[in-house]
Amino acid sequence: MAYLPHNDERRRAMLKTIGVGSIDDLLRPIPSEIRQQGPIDIPPALAESDVDLLAEQLAAKNAVAGGFDSFLGGGIYDHYIPAAVDHVAARSEFYTAYTPYQPEVAQGTLQATYEYQSMVRRLTGMEVAQASMYDGGSATAEAALLAMAETGRGKIVIAGALNPRYRSILETYLSAQTVTIETANRPDGSTDFDRLAQLVDDNAACVIMSSPNYFGGLEDWARGAEIAHARGALLIAVFHPISLGLLRSPGECGADVAVGEGQCLGNPPAFGGPLLGLFATRKKFIRRLPGRLVGKTVDARGVMAFVTTLQTREQHIRREKATSNICTAQALLATRAAIYMAMLGKQGITTLAKTCLDRAHYLAENIARIPGYSVPFGPAFFNEFVVEAPANARTILARLRQQRILGGIELAGRFPGFDRRFLVCVTEKHSRATLDRFVAALREAGQQAGAGASDSMTVGGAAAR
Repeated sequence: MAYLPHNDERRRAMLKTIGVGSIDDLLRPIPSEIRQQGPIDIPPALAESDVDLLAEQLAAKNAVAGGFDSFLGGGIYDHYIPAAVDHVAARSEFYTAYTPYQPEVAQGTLQATYEYQSMVRRLTGMEVAQASMYDGGSATAEAALLAMAETGRGKIVIAGALNPRYRSILETYLSAQTVTIETANRPDGSTDFDRLAQLVDDNAACVIMSSPNYFGGLEDWARGAEIAHARGALLIAVFHPISLGLLRSPGECGADVAVGEGQCLGNPPAFGGPLLGLFATRKKFIRRLPGRLVGKTVDARGVMAFVTTLQTREQHIRREKATSNICTAQALLATRAAIYMAMLGKQGITTLAKTCLDRAHYLAENIARIPGYSVPFGPAFFNEFVVEAPANARTILARLRQQRILGGIELAGRFPGFDRRFLVCVTEKHSRATLDRFVAALREAGQQAGAGASDSMTVGGAAAR
């Protein structure tokens, strides 16, 4: 907007136009007792350089993640991003978050999306991947809509501990429909397969199973798929992209739809985002795919070309047949993810996954040796695990922040009875020294909280020694 200063002549002209004699006449309908009397008490104007200095001083009061050792996860992860990702993604031809309305003109944009889709498809072991979604939660909800449309059923079964934000998004998406959502999990957050088998009946559209689950535990997608398919339901596998460097892919385990959060693929955590929804499925469901799908073909001269092959936007299909209006692709974030995956390659992602796994287990074993602490939810986890503290988790985490450590995510707010538990995440950015410092800080925080020392140390519910 242009800067348009007013002078007295213009003010008089405007007042005359609206038929009042002065500003006071204009404001007369407002009772005088609630109007500001006299000038507003604000500091005098500053020079631009002084404003800059003041802004810097105010900004310095903020706590930024880079100034802490952060063990936060829960769906958003702090991985090292090679400088080349920023450099390539910042090229002017990529630096837009929006898909052009005449996409075939932008062959480079379409090729970048096509490469992204191809990498997601290979990573998940699925047959088709689309051009990106808002986030992992919306991808999960869209997968449920796909399953309901495909089966004509109205029941969704969540197996194990799904990210509570994903569940909230799912419930919001389905709030206007007649849908039943059931949960089959044990107190430790893992899947209760006996309960799952009971809940999956002829009205079940799908089973949603996250692995790792929200508490970090690894789940058996293949067993979930077997139970779902036996009753004509679909398996929606929620995955952690980097974990697939070590674990069997959703496709190998029989999943019908694979969804996940792609922020960890070359996109930094910042104020809870930006996020990138990954969505892949079987070819037989391609007509129910939300969002856009970019394909490769040849033009009239036989030259390779990229085209927008499918999209579910209401303008392009009958409105009553549309299941979704996911049309603004997270194109820039998807491009960054493609660059990141291309740079790491298959071996690089495997090495990265193993580093995260090893360091997370190193930390868990050392935390379990601190008197009063335990790692209660089993040894099968990837890069996140639950810690039980000898005192209220909020107290422990507050003491860690005093040492510039973001120790994890409190679980009490969403999980009753978890007052002393918090979720810890480890990535390749945590050095051995950082992990040891965390253990020492936890020990000190526990002692300050007045925790009684105990010789009982547990990892995964079993005595460690």
